[in-house]
Amino acid sequence: MTVDLAPSRAGALVLRNPVLTASGTFGYGTEYESIFDIQRLGAIVCKTATRHPRSGNAPARIAETPSGMLNSIGLQNVGLEAVVRDKGPIWAGWQVPVIVNIAAESGAEFAEMAVMLGDVPGVAGLELNISCPNVAGGLDFGTDPVLTAEVVSAVRRSTKLPIIAKLTPNVTDIVSIARACEDAGADAVSLINTLVGMVIDIRTRRPILGTVSGGLSGPAIKPVALAAVYRVAGAVRIPVIGIGGIRTAEDALEFIMAGASAVQVGSVSFVDPWTAPNVLSGLQDWCSEEGVDAVRDLIGVGRVPPRLATGEHR
Repeated sequence: MTVDLAPSRAGALVLRNPVLTASGTFGYGTEYESIFDIQRLGAIVCKTATRHPRSGNAPARIAETPSGMLNSIGLQNVGLEAVVRDKGPIWAGWQVPVIVNIAAESGAEFAEMAVMLGDVPGVAGLELNISCPNVAGGLDFGTDPVLTAEVVSAVRRSTKLPIIAKLTPNVTDIVSIARACEDAGADAVSLINTLVGMVIDIRTRRPILGTVSGGLSGPAIKPVALAAVYRVAGAVRIPVIGIGGIRTAEDALEFIMAGASAVQVGSVSFVDPWTAPNVLSGLQDWCSEEGVDAVRDLIGVGRVPPRLATGEHR
């Protein structure tokens, strides 16, 4: 049985299938070329680029946690000019779309970066990192609907590229942020970014991370991510891309059934670099076994009637 893996709604992005990689966990894609055929993927989201090079945070930057990991890399990167010069020509020869994740200190700087990427061959879209908890002010944009809308609007006026806004779970109402993105012209939203967390070394009696707290990712955050995707998918008309603890095709299917049009495989790639293609193959196998002709037919099937989704919990 041949299964159509193309999602039904991906905004202005053209995706052959719904399995993407998450920013910060897959480098620039070039690091994985020798491991598996990356052209099989729906898209690659590269590590965050900033306008100018960043050296990142002081060590320690990584700490293991039960069913996950904390990171405080601090957006270390070579800067946007180097990305365009050194990676753009490589991406231009790929079949798989590359989405460039960008972070900035103001709406104007986001817009400037969008202009710089607008005509770069091989760049298929932008993911706006308005939700990083590991840099000073990194959460400022993504926790305020007004600031979020200002950033997205500035980028929308500056580029014709598809725009994905990456949302933080470290807010009271993620739905209001998602709606602000939609109203400001985002083509899609991706969620969730990492949760703020910390760990203390009881021998040194000090926090392990150099910045005290960092971003929690991995299987531990999957239930939180799934609930956020469920809420947002029921509140916006633009596509939702699910992120958080996805390790298997079954995990991906949960997000799709909650309303996600696509998913991003994240930190599990550090443990098993083959996870993304394995999730893709697993989707194909599951659909074949269940007699599902197209993955798009599964988007949102897990949603219950509004009267049952009260939001009241004990």
